[in-house]
Amino acid sequence: MSELNAFEFHLLNDWQRGFPLVARPYGELASRLGVSELAVRDTLAELKARGHISRIGAVFRPHVLGWSTLAALACPAERIDEVASLIDAYPEVNHNYEREHRYNLWFVLTAPNKRRVAEVLAELHRRTGLRPLDLPMLADYHIDLGFDMAAGQAAAAGGRRPRPHQDPAGAPHDLAALRGRLESADFGLAAALDGGLDLTSRPYAALADRCGLSEEAALAGLERLLGLTVIRRFGVVVRHRELGYTANAMVVWDIPEHRVDAAGRALAGQDSVTLCYRRPRLLPDWPYNLFAMVHGRDRAAVLAEVLRLRAQLGADVEACQPLFSRRRFKQCGARYAALARAA
Repeated sequence: MSELNAFEFHLLNDWQRGFPLVARPYGELASRLGVSELAVRDTLAELKARGHISRIGAVFRPHVLGWSTLAALACPAERIDEVASLIDAYPEVNHNYEREHRYNLWFVLTAPNKRRVAEVLAELHRRTGLRPLDLPMLADYHIDLGFDMAAGQAAAAGGRRPRPHQDPAGAPHDLAALRGRLESADFGLAAALDGGLDLTSRPYAALADRCGLSEEAALAGLERLLGLTVIRRFGVVVRHRELGYTANAMVVWDIPEHRVDAAGRALAGQDSVTLCYRRPRLLPDWPYNLFAMVHGRDRAAVLAEVLRLRAQLGADVEACQPLFSRRRFKQCGARYAALARAA
């Protein structure tokens, strides 16, 4: 990883949420940082070219605009490249990783409805002969893809920082009520955001053009979706690996059902945990019901952190296992164009 200068660090770390919803957002960043707008846009373009930024845009609450699930296949080692290519070819797939486990291919599907997700999984079963685990989210404790780089540096140095952006952990949301408040224009906005904001002076005008709205209507629509919490955050989406956090483990936990929400809340407050959510057990193949993503500078740091987290949860943990990533086959934002067509 190339070292970040102070300006690059602030652009990446400070604008992962609360990105300005004004006609000239890069000009607003420039004003706050004491530089020119061109310097902001050129630097963001360079950071994107270096792979540090995935996109600038929205992270949506799961199961509102459509349906998503985490799926896994137990794939023979000699077939991994072949099967991963089949998975990647589906536009509904936005993440696909090889991980260290018997279930070694893990991918996320997002589609207009649960039926389409089931169709894709059934097709993959027919085409590969491998039966997928279907693990839709049951509760979310910390899922916004944000990554406090300053907190990561403090943790690496043995320090601690408060986590100011933690979602109310596991708080129940009436997703049906949220879906009932959506309008067709909301799906159009989400589709237009595929790939993120343009690095132009008036990116919301370009966004509005893509979905047939005025610039003012597009900005108002984003404000409304943020207010409804359909958009969890709006800003820079960074790539952890390219920023030097090269060890990535999806840690899976077997927690008694009556304690899983408390355990999820405890894990969600930890700087090292970038995602935390509950999914169903699928016995006898899959006994785990709590998932937490832990990133670190190296494998030893992640393993040490997993031990610390396990000790903190104490007797509530029946078992846990870190599933380190081996390869990243696909990583992008969920594609909402199909959801817009289905709305």
